[in-house]
Amino acid sequence: MSDSKPAKRSGNLVAPAVLAPVAGATVGLVGAIFRLSLEQADRFRDGLIASAHSHGFDGFLLVTGSCAAAVAFAAWLVRRFAPYASGSGIPHVEAAVNEEVPPASPGLIPVKFFAGLLAISSGLALGREGPSVQMGAAIAYMVGKVCRRSWPDGRVLLAAGAGAGLATAFNAPIAGAVFVLEELVRRFEAHIAIAALGASATAIAAARALLGHAPDFRVEPLAYVGAQTWPSLVVLGAVAGIAASLYNCTLLGTLTATDRLSRWPVELRAGVIGAAVGILGWFAPGLVGGGDEITQHMLAGGATLAMMPLAFVFLLRFGLGAVSYAAATPGGLFAPILVLGAQLGLFSGTLCRLVFADFDIDPIAFAVVGMAAFFTGVVQAPITGIILVIEMTASFTMLLPMLGACFAAMLVANLLHSAPIYDSLRERTLRLQGPEKA
Repeated sequence: MSDSKPAKRSGNLVAPAVLAPVAGATVGLVGAIFRLSLEQADRFRDGLIASAHSHGFDGFLLVTGSCAAAVAFAAWLVRRFAPYASGSGIPHVEAAVNEEVPPASPGLIPVKFFAGLLAISSGLALGREGPSVQMGAAIAYMVGKVCRRSWPDGRVLLAAGAGAGLATAFNAPIAGAVFVLEELVRRFEAHIAIAALGASATAIAAARALLGHAPDFRVEPLAYVGAQTWPSLVVLGAVAGIAASLYNCTLLGTLTATDRLSRWPVELRAGVIGAAVGILGWFAPGLVGGGDEITQHMLAGGATLAMMPLAFVFLLRFGLGAVSYAAATPGGLFAPILVLGAQLGLFSGTLCRLVFADFDIDPIAFAVVGMAAFFTGVVQAPITGIILVIEMTASFTMLLPMLGACFAAMLVANLLHSAPIYDSLRERTLRLQGPEKA
């Protein structure tokens, strides 16, 4: 496994191309079931909170205690059975593809599924894509092992399965395949490209049988942006680059602060975070969780006139995402940063419409572009970000504005020396825990 010669890493062309679609279909079914389970669990949480309000302080204790217990139990499952399952899982997959750590065992899959379900449905601001990507990688690698493939072929399947997981999480097959090349391996490898395309295609075919074919977000058709609006969108990209750099610093700083509480059991730390999120959920149930409903609200124009509340919600979710990730439970970063990007873009678009009243400015267009720009600033994978947002919103008319905004976001983030978040998380994990627990 440690041999990094190109010939060894390439492996066989045909075997992964045959096995990747099989693995992808399995990943699609598991990912779709995970998504449906999360939707049911979120509805249960919302119903519980609504019902608990009729019981006064006892209801408050029930909600807070339930969230604390669920998050603590999720952290225990991770610590006890699959330490690899902590956090997003994407840094671990990247490290495994780069042969820095061993691939996860099949035992990670149920832990990631159920612990992720507990943590996200409890209200933590975490995304479903992290668990989907890591489970996808583990499933595809397991398919390779069952078929007695060598490590080079297993590496190809590992990467392809991760892309299939992302594709399923956001109903975005092209973004899933591009993610593999741009983020996981960071170069074009024909073997991996072929396998990633095959796995993403069958994953989406299987997932759509359960989830349907519609894009994740419903957005009214957007007109092409006029030339007079382009400078504002480039400025939005620059602002997104600054905000993304601050977000990365906040996330890493929160993790460092949590490390100082190492004398506390991980379950206690997670329980405290879960209780805090439960309190927030009691007072503002619409602001907790992965954030898809918040993003949909932004893209539907539901907050275009509420400038101060919009800014407050942005700051609240900004901090909540970092605190939630520090709970050491399964959960991704993509969905929460897409929420922040939509909020930042909507705020900027609404402000520009007030300042430049003579221009035909649509704040929803700014929200869509903001999603891609903020994603680019945080992850520094602009092609993945642009394609992901286009597939999730079906806003193909925003392609050129996204290019300009993502250019500015990427430039500013690098001028500020902000490293891609998954690089930082991978290096941090390897440094603090060592390869055996990374």
